[in-house]
Amino acid sequence: MTSRPAAGGGRWVEVDPARVGRWVEGFADRHGPHTTTAREYGLLLTAADGTTAELYAPPGAPASVDVPLFVASAIAPRRVGLLLARKGAVAIGVADGADLVVSKVDTRYVQGRTAAGGWSQHRFARRRDNQAKAALGDAADLAVRLLLPEAARLTAVVCGGDRRAVDTVLADRRLSPLVPLRAERLLDVPEPRHAVLVSAVAAARAVRIRLRDPAPD
Repeated sequence: MTSRPAAGGGRWVEVDPARVGRWVEGFADRHGPHTTTAREYGLLLTAADGTTAELYAPPGAPASVDVPLFVASAIAPRRVGLLLARKGAVAIGVADGADLVVSKVDTRYVQGRTAAGGWSQHRFARRRDNQAKAALGDAADLAVRLLLPEAARLTAVVCGGDRRAVDTVLADRRLSPLVPLRAERLLDVPEPRHAVLVSAVAAARAVRIRLRDPAPD
């Protein structure tokens, strides 16, 4: 389980689907009995002391009206596409439940920034932009080859890395069938490597919970 501050207040907690039931029991032990309300994103738990927990269903999981159904839905295996892109690196995969069944990582050189000024700086910047565009073009080709044939079987496409790079890849018209499947959340990942792709499977399956303390009197 991981925890970090949430923009706008509260904190995010990420919980493995198999542990969500126990987490909810612990929430009740710490904050008292709670009411459960179905929301578009998942469930809202409101405890007796005013603490709230927003349980966000994992990408591709159907809506639920109570905690047992939410847990069962979160645990159920789903086929999810993964697209991680950052600078000149891309990692693409397909996860069936917790297993990564398709994977490919590609790295293409993209020149770093230069301290040179004047025309040299402009020349390096153009070269760098061209290298980045070529790398993202290769990434789109790879997504066409690996993800597009799976589109009808995927419940979601989870992306990670640099949002602009991901947006550029998915802007390829050939990948339009994947756009409606794209999950809202963008995974925060380092430069895509195979190990990063493997870790992204667990991150894509995790239940995100936003905890908010009671409002002060």
